[in-house]
Amino acid sequence: MKPYGFTLIAGLGLILLAASGARPQGAPAGEAGVTEVLGNQAALDAPLKDEDGNDVTLRRLIDKPTILTLNYFRCAGICTPLLNGLADSLNAIAIAPGSDFQVITVSFDPRDTPEIARQKRINYLGQMKRPFPPQAWRFLTGPAESTKQIADSVGFHFRADGDQFIHPGAVMVLSPKGEVTRYMYGISFLPADVEIAVRDAAAGVSSPSIARVLAFCYSYDPVGRRHVFDITRAAGAAILVLAGIFGGYLFIQGRLRKKSRSQE
Repeated sequence: MKPYGFTLIAGLGLILLAASGARPQGAPAGEAGVTEVLGNQAALDAPLKDEDGNDVTLRRLIDKPTILTLNYFRCAGICTPLLNGLADSLNAIAIAPGSDFQVITVSFDPRDTPEIARQKRINYLGQMKRPFPPQAWRFLTGPAESTKQIADSVGFHFRADGDQFIHPGAVMVLSPKGEVTRYMYGISFLPADVEIAVRDAAAGVSSPSIARVLAFCYSYDPVGRRHVFDITRAAGAAILVLAGIFGGYLFIQGRLRKKSRSQE
């Protein structure tokens, strides 16, 4: 094997190593993260409370593509930026809330109450710059058993840290049958991505995440209650890009050498 062949294999190995180390899947037990479970059905029958304190389940609410967010309402970290970012995207998409899609936010903190949820709903509906029916964005609470069951069913993993929680920044898109069809990471979302995700969910089409590495370049610092740059994950992403470029260069060079020898 030519030297560049070994180098190409090494480059591909780096790509695989970087990809496996950087992707936010398969969070270890007890760790915060996301395990993508495309096609899984959310726990639709877990008992919850709506904004007025009435008993409700996801099965009763989900009859159309649904953007599901899992947050807690006292969050000092990414919950508010994430919901703000989602609201910004919802203001910019063409599809109609209430008929084409809906949003459901479930708090996984059992201390959150329907009264708090109702105020959150008022706040976020107030951020909408387009007609947005109140029933198109629900804020639900429930006992720890129910909310953890829902989180586990969609691959969303969080853990308590004192009186706060450590959790990933991600939203899930569900089909009208309550099946997971898409994950979107981070605290801001391109309107086009949101619209495509909703349209795919309406058709029952599941699509893997493309930009999932980027969402985990920042990690939550439970001591400082803030998000900090994660150099390990950023380095993994950089290695992935550079190794891919280098491997492609070596492959092209090899083809050119072979072509040159054949012409001699």
